[in-house]
Amino acid sequence: MQKDICVRPSWDEYFIKIAHIVKERSTCLRRKVGAVLVKDKHILSTGYNGAPKGLPHCSETGCLRDKLNVPSGQRHELCRGVHAEQNAIIQAAVFGVSTRGAILYVTDFPCSICAKMIINAEIKEVVYDSPYEDPVSMDLLKSAGIIIRQFQLKTN
Repeated sequence: MQKDICVRPSWDEYFIKIAHIVKERSTCLRRKVGAVLVKDKHILSTGYNGAPKGLPHCSETGCLRDKLNVPSGQRHELCRGVHAEQNAIIQAAVFGVSTRGAILYVTDFPCSICAKMIINAEIKEVVYDSPYEDPVSMDLLKSAGIIIRQFQLKTN
């Protein structure tokens, strides 16, 4: 009699898949992003991109960046949304959880604004699924000694 073989996802696959589930809560009209902060294989916090707490979502107000024809990756300050990485870091702060030495799993490579927050939050590693063109972000993270790895989910 043959035993059933239990195939478990790797830790990277597990946490990236969770980040993809988290992004389903996003209210962004342009790009849905999810993030999961992990330490010692335990989830510290999660975040997705959307309007600040209690404010109308972009799905209700429309996208200012679309209205102004702002290209992707530019003029982040014009967006009313909080990025997924920012929300994960903020949620950790709200609940008094240290991010020092954590790994950030994120569906899309972070922008330069998020990279600066990642550095100051003392996150040690960023694992992302999809690329995002922001050479400044890559330079910032590398200069700070942050480990950067791409882990792409396999599609069937």
